[in-house]
Formats: sequence, structure tokens, C-alpha cells
Amino acid sequence: MAVTEVRLGAEHLGGCLALSAAAGWNQNEADWRLMLELGEGWGLALRNGTLVASTLVIPYGAFAWVSMVLVLPGHRRKGSASRLLRTAIEALARANLTPVLDATPAGLAVYRQEGFRDAWGFKRYVLNYTKREQKSDARPLRDADWRWILELDRAAFGGNRERLLRTLARRLPAAALVVEGHGFVLGRDGREARQLGPLVAVNAEAARALLQGAMARLSGPVYADVPDHVALGGSHTVQRPYTRMVRGAAAAPGEKGKVFLVAGPELG
Repeated sequence: MAVTEVRLGAEHLGGCLALSAAAGWNQNEADWRLMLELGEGWGLALRNGTLVASTLVIPYGAFAWVSMVLVLPGHRRKGSASRLLRTAIEALARANLTPVLDATPAGLAVYRQEGFRDAWGFKRYVLNYTKREQKSDARPLRDADWRWILELDRAAFGGNRERLLRTLARRLPAAALVVEGHGFVLGRDGREARQLGPLVAVNAEAARALLQGAMARLSGPVYADVPDHVALGGSHTVQRPYTRMVRGAAAAPGEKGKVFLVAGPELG
């Protein structure tokens, strides 16, 4: 069936949610709204309006995150993902922005074919803490913390994502914690579970306090995307691996040693 390329907007939210749900991903409507507000997206739609594929880009200064490369199951292996990915790459080239993304194993071959290179890996865990009453030095985030939080995050992530971080702090206040001057953690609600991250810290001790503090305040299932260079500890369930990839640069932006949880493959 013929498809038409469209620019994604609020009118496509229902179709966007259907795409991520069909893939078994955790995004809810608030996630899609946020991503469309922060960046821009493209989709492929049938004549009856059904959205069958999507791709988004979110600018973060000198680079942009490519995310939500999704195709409905019945429309896969027809070149839809590659078509929209090229649309995104071309848009970023015009804006002189370096494309970065987090790939599932299913997408690795497509991205490598389009010139993306592996940078580093992480895994999504379902956190299984049995003693959530653990003591922690973490405290709730205050307005006065934003100056050093943004400075630390810019160094760790490599770009400016102030609007994203402030939104996440409002989305899940219970998880918005800091170890003063040493690190912070944020989170958000999702379709299936809470998503914890980003967690950025200057050392493992601060990161551990932030993780324990957040888990003491949250209930229900919690997802966390943990870089392979981080020793998580404990007994947790691995859901799937991811690979951070970059196109047109020697390395992914930022200082990965300060990243203990990523915000999620759709956000960076």
C-alpha cells in the first residue's frame, strides 16, 4: 500500500503511541508530547491516516538525538525505517548537527549501513530491590541546585538538555534527588513502569546514594538503563541491551564515566 511522508504533530499522538506499544516500548503520551516539543519528527501514513512508521530528532547543541525509529509489525522490511532515518540524517546535515542514537540489536545493521559507528553499550534492567528502606545521603532537588546540576550534566552528556531535565523533575518529583554538588537523578512515569534516569555523578559513591534514595521513594516496577562500565550490584533482570552510536564523529559526546544511568534510548 502507498504511504505518504508526514511531519509529526499533536494530531499523530494516537498513532505514535500505537507504534511504541506495538514494539513493546515504555513511552506514554507525555513522553511523545515532550519529544515532539523538544525536536521534530517524521512519519509514514497510509491513505486512511494510519501511522505505520516514525522517526524523531532532538537537538542538544552541536548534536541531535535520533530516536523512535519504529515501524508497525505488518509494514516492516519494506524500507520504511531506512527512508525516515535518511530524512532525519539529511535534516541534521542541513543544520550541521551530529547524529547520535541508542540502538537496539534489531536496529544495529540498519544504522551501521547508514554510517553510524558503535561508541559504548548499556543494558535496560528491571530493578529488583527487596530493601527499599535503605538509608541514603540523597535529598530532594531544590531550585538552587539547578546551576551546578546543569554544569555537571553538560560535562557528562556533552550538550545542553536543560529543558528536558526540568521537565523530568516535574514529571516524577519523588525521584528528583541530589547529593549536593556530586550528582543528581531524575525519572518519569511510563506506559509499563517508572523509568529512572538520567543519573549523573562524579563518583560511584554518590551514584549509589542517589540510586538507593530513589528506589526508597518509588513503588512498582522500575526500569533503569545502566552503562556497561557501571557495576550495578544486586540481582536485577536484564530486559535488553543497547548500543550508543554516532555518525560523522570519532566518539559520542560527553564524559561517559560520569553517566551512571542514561535518560533512556529515546532521550539520551
